[in-house]
Amino acid sequence: MNDAPHLEVLSAGAYASLQDAGRRGHRRAGVPWAGVLDTRLMRIANTLVGNAEGAPVIEAFDGGLQLVARGSALRVAVAGAAVLELERDGERHPLEAWRSLTLRDGDTLRLRRMAQGRIAVVALEGLALPEVLGSASTYARAALGGLDGRALGAGMRLPAAAATAHPERVLLQQPLPSTEAIRVVAGPQADHFDAATLAAFCAAEYRVSAEADRMGVRLEGTPLAHQGAREIVSDATVPGSIQVPGKGQPIVLLADAQTAGGYPKIGTVIGADLARVAATRPGQGLRFAWVSAAEGEELARAAEAETLALLAAVRPLLDGGIDEAALYAGNLVSGVVDALGGAHRSLPDAARESPP
Repeated sequence: MNDAPHLEVLSAGAYASLQDAGRRGHRRAGVPWAGVLDTRLMRIANTLVGNAEGAPVIEAFDGGLQLVARGSALRVAVAGAAVLELERDGERHPLEAWRSLTLRDGDTLRLRRMAQGRIAVVALEGLALPEVLGSASTYARAALGGLDGRALGAGMRLPAAAATAHPERVLLQQPLPSTEAIRVVAGPQADHFDAATLAAFCAAEYRVSAEADRMGVRLEGTPLAHQGAREIVSDATVPGSIQVPGKGQPIVLLADAQTAGGYPKIGTVIGADLARVAATRPGQGLRFAWVSAAEGEELARAAEAETLALLAAVRPLLDGGIDEAALYAGNLVSGVVDALGGAHRSLPDAARESPP
């Protein structure tokens, strides 16, 4: 058993857990969706290693994750603006993210820190986990999914398949961070706030407090005054719901949040923008903008089209570097803006070098 191929966790860093697309269809029984906070990163990372897009992955916050291959060569990939390091035969090498890499038996992969945002996703070729209520996602508060229902910790072993022979892969275009306001659909309790308060919510900047995790993000800024009662009869919430407790400081709920609550909800962050909220570091600011439900649906379709374009930009990383023919065929220019309105950057020059 000890010789079976696996990826061992040496350190989980700030927080790391096993997640997939989430546990849907059970909120009526009080079971949150869980799942990755950024589905785009999950899909990219899995595509890079050749897994199904929704296969389980490691979601890591803020750096410090350390993983070592045991029992065989294993293929991994990292999606997200992570600063990586590979330790092989006692020597350390910097490594680009947004690509796959075959770890030899005994190699250590370190996620040192995040260059941008908070979240990185690590995919492992052949990672297979049992499902609980239709998902392998970890929901630690109820000990569901993952490995024994727990967040990752030192000494845990992730079962894997030995690396297959296909070439390493790289994402030729990388998503650039957006500086636009977070789009919000009003309600369902927008009538608990007067027009001046609704306007103030989108006029002010809010900062992410230290109370930010997979359950939600508590914001600090201009208090939002309630119009009437500060609590409601508990009703349903979803990831993206913006609750406003009695003190007026809003809370954006995320994947692990409760399924019902008694605070009025001034609005709901659209699905296309929710990962940006989750990736905002404590102390950083956010601004909000109202959109209609129809606009939110259109933005969701545009975000999906952009994700599909990024997945189509995954190419083999050949022994001598990237597939130049594929690069030129894509007519990529650093910082290009595509027809969908999404900005991307091309593969950094450092990634053109042969892998260590």
